Amino acid sequence: MAAFPLSVFDSAPVGVMVTAGPDHRLIYSNHAHQQIVGARPIGAPIREAFHDLRQEGYFALLDQVLTTGESVILREMPFELGDYDPLGRERFSTVSMSKISLGDEEGLMIVIVDVTAQVESAADTEGEGRRRFLQRYQSLIQLESQGVWVTGQAGEVIEPSLGWQRLTGQSWEEHRGNGWLDAVHPDDRERAAEQWARAVERLERLEQEFRVKTKEGPYRHIRVRAAPVVEGREVIEWVGTITDVEHEWREERHRELLDRAAAVTADLAGLDEVLAALVDVIVPTVSDGCGIYVLPEFEDESIPTPFVAERLVSIVREGDRPPQPGPQPFDHDCDFVTAIRTRRPVHRVFSPGQAPPGAVPPGAEAWFEAARGNSLALVPVVVDGVVAAVVHAAVCGDREPLGEAEVDLLGRMLDHAHAHLSNAMRFQRTQRIALALQNYLLPDPPEVPGLEITARYRPSATAAEIGGDWYDSFRLPDGSTVLTVGDVAGHDLAAAVTMSQLRNMLRGLAMDRREPPGDILRRLNIATESLYPDGTATCVLARLGGPLGGGRRLEYAVAGHPPPLLVTSGGEARYLDDGLSPLLGVTGDMPRDSAVVTLPPHSTLLLYTDGLVEVPGEHLDEGLERLRRCGACLADTPLGEFCDNLLTRLSMARTDDIAMIAVRLPGSAAVSAG
Repeated sequence: MAAFPLSVFDSAPVGVMVTAGPDHRLIYSNHAHQQIVGARPIGAPIREAFHDLRQEGYFALLDQVLTTGESVILREMPFELGDYDPLGRERFSTVSMSKISLGDEEGLMIVIVDVTAQVESAADTEGEGRRRFLQRYQSLIQLESQGVWVTGQAGEVIEPSLGWQRLTGQSWEEHRGNGWLDAVHPDDRERAAEQWARAVERLERLEQEFRVKTKEGPYRHIRVRAAPVVEGREVIEWVGTITDVEHEWREERHRELLDRAAAVTADLAGLDEVLAALVDVIVPTVSDGCGIYVLPEFEDESIPTPFVAERLVSIVREGDRPPQPGPQPFDHDCDFVTAIRTRRPVHRVFSPGQAPPGAVPPGAEAWFEAARGNSLALVPVVVDGVVAAVVHAAVCGDREPLGEAEVDLLGRMLDHAHAHLSNAMRFQRTQRIALALQNYLLPDPPEVPGLEITARYRPSATAAEIGGDWYDSFRLPDGSTVLTVGDVAGHDLAAAVTMSQLRNMLRGLAMDRREPPGDILRRLNIATESLYPDGTATCVLARLGGPLGGGRRLEYAVAGHPPPLLVTSGGEARYLDDGLSPLLGVTGDMPRDSAVVTLPPHSTLLLYTDGLVEVPGEHLDEGLERLRRCGACLADTPLGEFCDNLLTRLSMARTDDIAMIAVRLPGSAAVSAG
């Protein structure tokens, strides 16, 4: 408590109230004070106790006095109390605010004298001059401020502003006239001057925010408000306030960036997509450049060195050339490893382009030196208890270096996106396991003299589970070669099990007897309906015979599947659209057609699943035509490149798995030699 009992003020002729702590809890109010403002709840924070006070600016002054210790006296100031005075009359008081010690904490003593009668009497005799006086100070008190300034009619500063001098360190000689603009950040200076000139020209109130260089060195955001003082129809002067809003600005920007980080990652599945989206938010709002390194999985939380991390993405401000993505080796003696081991950010600030050894991640040194980096942060991305990646952010040149606030923001952005990162990591791990299982279930093509056979499998980018797509190729006892591709409905473990069983049954049925492919699919359909009554599948089955004149004889049948593509060495491409029948699992013991065609020398036959040609919202014919044109353009490329190029150029959506198998016949000379 205070060094004296507060009860000594009980009979004082002026209003006295005392508040305690940073929230200004009301702990005392004497009788005179209650007569002026009414009884207020003891123990309530001042903003709550005086919730009906119309002039919000008074609350900011309480914070100012408690923080600075400097007393404030407000003479003949207006105030309105909605609850205590239902008529909402404007009243006037003279108020003093002083900081006092209350023992365990600090507080304020506020003395108030009601001067409404005197002000109204003076207003009757002093006329316009008195109203100007009241206008000026009412304008000031309504603005929460830490400094006041006054300008002439044309907007030039004509009185010293102690608040401006305390904030910027500028002397009166330096900030008078338009000298205050020298303290404004170069990027904000033109805008600040234009908005001020426009307000003066149009006689409009002004509110704007910009950065000023403080006397301690860093720039801070301030809010400037100004209003004209009018006497009659003439502007006599301008009065304004300055308020440091750096904390408010940072919090608002941080909220926006956190919301953006969560929004851009919400609908993404892959870890690389989520991290790349985060980098797009970080640059250029937080840093000039940013790279993300995805880490290998370390066993037993140990970090062997050297190790290799993958630089997944690098983005820098426009005009700079970013470091290239790719694997990068790391030694034990570097900040990167420190960030992983400690699971805490590493933050460094230094002279432009003068980073100490071990600070900049490998592969980014050349960019960092050329861009004259002045600060960096290495922030570990901890997902489900595992350091999955490290974010490297940097600021360059003469720009203000990364501060603790920015490093904290980076960590908060990553935490804010944790749910999406966690889902992405879980998806990535599950997809990796599913792909390994799928590759195990899908065999390597056989080596057949005189033929090239190549197969490819690419999982969906949006599904983590194993799928029902398959390819297969094997040789029959008579020397002919079987090629097949198919797709079981569904995208889960059950579909994968059915796929494996159907593929193995198809092998047995093809080996069992020599008959047309359509008849083999008829028997496979009977088995499908009997063993998997709720399942369906599509399939292409083709049998390629031995050399026949200048080419080879192909027998094939298609069960509800996209047709095989034949590409000749001359660049002609067409679909084999005969031998068609419904998909497996729906028609019972119905005959199924087969077709026969002769494949020319050096031609390529491609069997594929619908993931290669289907795009959501697009007619299948468009995807088939795209594949036909692309296949024709790739006719002369090696078979492996032929398949890889098709995957790269056509699998844009990647919403479904893709299985494909291709065979290329030898040229006519090779056929004759065989």
